[in-house]
Amino acid sequence: MAELRIRKVAGALGAEISGVDLSRDLPDAAIAAIRAALVEHQVIFFRDQDLTPEAQLAFGRRFGPLNIHPYVAGMDGHPEIMEIIKEPGDKVNFGGGWHSDMSFLETPAIGSILYALEIPQWGGDTLFASQAAAYDALSPGLKATLETLNAVHSAGREYSAQGHSAQKRASMNVVEAEGAVGEFVHPIVKVHPESGRKALYVNPAFTMRIEGWSRRESKALLDFLFEHSRYEAFTCRFSWAPGSLAFWDNRSVWHFALNDYPGQRRHMRRVTVDPWPAPADQTAVRRAEGVA
Repeated sequence: MAELRIRKVAGALGAEISGVDLSRDLPDAAIAAIRAALVEHQVIFFRDQDLTPEAQLAFGRRFGPLNIHPYVAGMDGHPEIMEIIKEPGDKVNFGGGWHSDMSFLETPAIGSILYALEIPQWGGDTLFASQAAAYDALSPGLKATLETLNAVHSAGREYSAQGHSAQKRASMNVVEAEGAVGEFVHPIVKVHPESGRKALYVNPAFTMRIEGWSRRESKALLDFLFEHSRYEAFTCRFSWAPGSLAFWDNRSVWHFALNDYPGQRRHMRRVTVDPWPAPADQTAVRRAEGVA
């Protein structure tokens, strides 16, 4: 296996990896090295890749089971693939605000893999913000307070009729969240299961309030955290080209797709990786089998 070449792109997060063809059936050692780079750098970038939908699915599945989005229709024949398309006549893009993918689920996704097929002549970059760096920069007193709190996440606002994500787009089929879409509670400070590093886990799109607090009471603290978490020193920026791929860790990263290319087309393809299922309770299994 050729050794991966890894180049950091910013201080807080981000690295570009070369020396690997993601369309191939990579050995386990290569996948382990890519995963280690993702955990260390939080978002990793690849250039000049040539991926069919099947190859992107195969690559994503090396890291975990793939998510099927509850509100965005998948690609024909491949429901795990989300085609993110902004046509020249569309006014609103998809992902145009700071967020962490799928935090509105009971078990959020661990990462997203976005591949560029067609990009505008200019604009259309994606910004990323390290929520681990955001946590590290807080005072000891606020860290201690936040570690006692949970936050409520839901898709109900972002995918409502007025929400950014549910707005009509010519080439995307997005349904509105109707009725009780579910609210799920996550710690405001999450410990990364692989690195052990702490990170903030709230975001403007899907975090509704602090558990046990009213929305009014929650607003001041959440607004402070949202403002703090997108500070420029915590960010990096990726300029796309056809064949570029970004793989980010939703457990510690926000991202923001810029909508600064009016009248141009942008076509991306995304798969989202869920965590591996927890190992079965062996005691329960043995009891069910009559062994214990």
